[in-house]
Amino acid sequence: MTDIAFFIALAAGAAGVIWLARAGRSLLEQRFGSMEDRLDRRLGDVETKVDRRLEGLDGRLLMQQQSAGQTATQIAEKLERVQGATAQVLARANDLARLEQALRPPKARGGFGELLLGNLLRDMLPAEAYSLQYSFKSGERVDAVIKIDKLVPVDAKFPLDNFTRIVDTEDEAEGALHTKAFERDVKIHVDAIASKYVRPAEGTYDFALMYLPSESVYYEVVCSKSETLYHYALEKRVFPVSPTTFHAYLHVIALGLKGLQIEQHAQEVMAYCSGLGKDFDRFRAEFDTLGKHLGNAQTKYGEADRRLGNLERDLERATEWERAVEPAEPVTLQELPRAADAA
Repeated sequence: MTDIAFFIALAAGAAGVIWLARAGRSLLEQRFGSMEDRLDRRLGDVETKVDRRLEGLDGRLLMQQQSAGQTATQIAEKLERVQGATAQVLARANDLARLEQALRPPKARGGFGELLLGNLLRDMLPAEAYSLQYSFKSGERVDAVIKIDKLVPVDAKFPLDNFTRIVDTEDEAEGALHTKAFERDVKIHVDAIASKYVRPAEGTYDFALMYLPSESVYYEVVCSKSETLYHYALEKRVFPVSPTTFHAYLHVIALGLKGLQIEQHAQEVMAYCSGLGKDFDRFRAEFDTLGKHLGNAQTKYGEADRRLGNLERDLERATEWERAVEPAEPVTLQELPRAADAA
C-alpha cells in the first residue's frame, strides 16, 4: 500500500509538474506573443519614421541636386560672360595699343588733343561762345578761344614722350633725368603759349589756358617733385588744365554766359518798358486832347440844343400868330381884266 501510495503521489507530482510546465509554457507563449506584437508595432513605427525621413532626405537631396544644377548653369553663364568681357578687355587693350602707336608722332598727339578740346567745348558751350583755330593779326593760330567779355585763348599740348619714360623707368637717377627733360618740354610749351596767344591788344585776357588731355600728365605738371613747373606756368600767366578741371571751368563759364544773357534780356525788357512808358505818355496826351475836344463838342451840342429849343418855340409862336390872323372865310380874289379886253 505504501508503494502504491508513493507511486500515486509520484504520478500526481509528475502530473502537477507537467501541468505547471504547460501553464508556464502557455504563459510564456502569451508573454512572448504580446512582446512580438509590441515589437512588431514598434518596428512598424520605426519603419514608418525611417521611410518618412528617407522621403524627406530624398526630397532634400533632389532639391539640392536641382539647386546645384542651377548653380552650375549660372556659373557656366557667368563664365561665358566673363570670357566675353575678357575678350572685350583684350580688344580694348589692343585698341589702346594701336592708339598708343598712333599717338607716338608729336603731330598725331597734337591733332588728338585738338579733337578732344573741340569735343569738350562743343558739349559744354553754345556755338557762338567759342571759336576753333582762331587766327591773330600776326598769323599765329590758337586751337580755340572762348568768347566772354574778352577772348580766352586755349591751346592743347600733349608732352607724352618724356612722361612715358618717367613712368617706365625704375632707376631713380634715370627718372630724374627724364623729369628734367619733361619739365623742359612743358616750359617750352608755356613760353610758346605766353608769347603767341596772350594778346590783350587784340581783345584777349592777360592769361591763356594750356589744355593737357591726360590727367596723369596734368598731375605730373601740377604736382612735380621740384614744385617749380606749375609756379613757372603761373608766372607766365598760363594756366594748365586737365579734362576734369577744364570741364569744371567750362561749367562756370556756361553759367556766367547764361547770366550775361539774362542781364542782356533784362536790359532789353527795360528798354522795351521805357518805350512803352513813352508811348503811354503820348497816348495820355492824345487822350486828354480828345477829352477836351469831346468836352467842347458836348458844350457846343448843349448850346445847339438850347438854340434848337428856342427856335422850336419861336416856330410854334409864329404858327399860333398865323392862325390868329387868318380870316374865318376864304377870300376870293377877282380876276383882273385883261389888257385887250379893256382896250
